[in-house]
Amino acid sequence: MEKNKSKETHRVGDKCVSGQNWGAATMLWWREIIRFYRQPSRVAAAILSPFLFWFLIGSGVGRTFSSGGSGQYLEYFFPGAILLVILFAAVFSTISIIEDRREGFLQSVMVAPVSRASIPLGKILGSASLAFLQSAFFILLAVVMGMRLHGMQFAATILAVILSSLLMSTLGFLMAWQFRSIQGFHAVMNMLLMPMWFLSGAIFPDTGAAGWIQVLMHINPLFYGHKLLCAALAIPGTDAQAGWNSSGVMVVSILVLWIIAAIQVSKKSGMES
Repeated sequence: MEKNKSKETHRVGDKCVSGQNWGAATMLWWREIIRFYRQPSRVAAAILSPFLFWFLIGSGVGRTFSSGGSGQYLEYFFPGAILLVILFAAVFSTISIIEDRREGFLQSVMVAPVSRASIPLGKILGSASLAFLQSAFFILLAVVMGMRLHGMQFAATILAVILSSLLMSTLGFLMAWQFRSIQGFHAVMNMLLMPMWFLSGAIFPDTGAAGWIQVLMHINPLFYGHKLLCAALAIPGTDAQAGWNSSGVMVVSILVLWIIAAIQVSKKSGMES
């Protein structure tokens, strides 16, 4: 009887711990959403940025997704524009990690009786949610402006945006965890973000590029996000099979990066000021 009671107690305890871990992740996710909506400047930037991207792209290479000339390039460039919105939204929202450390909030979360893996999970989900919402608004704007998305195509695009948002948010978390100042984070990310975007295939495809450029493109996580978006949007000239294979690479990358993030969070050195 005592052994049975002990087993039942362990099961209840495991359920409580599991519930606490999910509760911590949910709390951190919701905190990111609330923080975003309580900062009017960020809300305004999130709404206006897609309009700005569309205006610049439309004025530069064409007004609509028409056939021939600038219209073809506009169609090719559209996945890269989505990726650019995701990139900046996901990575720079992880600045909250540095702010939370400076305010002492992160230290209080670290001493809570929850799994360390739930901390990056909550922060990553919050960042990815914001990136998804901003990129979804951009896609909606494109649909209003004349782009056509069929049912399955729309679902595939949403899946591609979700995976891209999660991948970039996880990468952003890993980068932000290394910094103690927002200025240092900005300096390094500004140096890395645009080259990563240029080498994603957003401006030019990997076919025909120099050998060493192709190597850099294939080790760039954004490259696989761009290929998946192109496949989802059925961009002409896209290798659909290679695009869908990219989804597997992205899922594995997200899981591996999240595990690395959990290991980093568990180290005391990550909390040193």
